[in-house]
Amino acid sequence: MSNPDNDDEKLPECFGNLETVFPKGEDGLRRSPDSCINECMLKTVCLRTAMYKNESGLKVQEENVDRAYQSGMMGFLERWSRKKSLSRKIDKKK
Repeated sequence: MSNPDNDDEKLPECFGNLETVFPKGEDGLRRSPDSCINECMLKTVCLRTAMYKNESGLKVQEENVDRAYQSGMMGFLERWSRKKSLSRKIDKKK
């Protein structure tokens, strides 16, 4: 399972599933479960797939942009620009 691009090798059922590999905790923050961190050899590729290639991951990125704006870490124009870019990516996925 070292190369996810190889069709001969099967990926785990949870591969790229955001709610499995990066679920939201009780405090509202997302964390990878210990089983992913300690046991999975594909954890980095899996999390990237969940965050950047799925619509649900793009929604999480939008949440992060909003959180950064609300905390004052990002200005209005940067927020607008990032959200516009994410919106285009989401529309492209549909």
